[in-house]
Amino acid sequence: MAAVTRLSTRVSSIAKRYLSSELTSHAPLPLVPTRGEDQKNRHVRWVFLGCPGVGKGTYASRLSNLIGVPHIATGDLVREELASSGPLSSQLSEIVNQGQLVSDEIIINLLSKRLVAGEAKGALGFILDGFPRTIKQAEILEGVTDIDLVINLRLREDVLLEKCLGRRICNECGGNFNVASIDIKAENGSPGIVMAPLLPPANCMSKLTTRSDDTEPVVKERLRIYNELSRPVEEFYRNRGKLLEFNLPGGIPESWPKLLHALNLDDYEDKHSATA
Repeated sequence: MAAVTRLSTRVSSIAKRYLSSELTSHAPLPLVPTRGEDQKNRHVRWVFLGCPGVGKGTYASRLSNLIGVPHIATGDLVREELASSGPLSSQLSEIVNQGQLVSDEIIINLLSKRLVAGEAKGALGFILDGFPRTIKQAEILEGVTDIDLVINLRLREDVLLEKCLGRRICNECGGNFNVASIDIKAENGSPGIVMAPLLPPANCMSKLTTRSDDTEPVVKERLRIYNELSRPVEEFYRNRGKLLEFNLPGGIPESWPKLLHALNLDDYEDKHSATA
């Protein structure tokens, strides 16, 4: 409990200082855990970067289940707070209803609470998804905790657009699906890419809806904002020797094994599959 109290105090004081002053950086940490070191894998502090719709949540969640560390998505933290009677819920509701961006201060507050709660339960690592999105957020995070590795998922913009426009949600079960069937041939030295659709079961087919913001103009604007605000974050971590660039070669069947190999976790999955 003393450790939790110290972390909470450290998070609060650092967040306030970093929101109002110039920031400094830390030396880079080792990137990827050595093969087979199960306990070390549970201590990883990883971040997933990438354009909207690239699949950060999908791959972060899979890795979370594989190595047994929490997957923390800042979007989920906001939704959980909105659904609660917590001190920030009414403030967040007003911000969201007005279509405004949630401030760095609120996001770091929610994230700090989640990290403290995780440590209290014995969680020593995490995989972050959706944060940081700006240089300022990256600098704040660097003062709160040490990040080991930042995985930057990359996908061609034309594929991202098609993928986002294919997203569907079942309005009965809440399941997420994708009706886009992507098959782009290799040309001019660029590799081809194939992504099969993620179709729903027959009983969901007639109940599929599209997110109101999954339109071509909105998706293109999200990509523009990402390029403007978040590309510098990639450079921030690249300069610290913590960035792993990963070009998605296709859908999950093609990409997952290669991502595990890039993270030195392919043997880890084989071992855990054998003991499951």
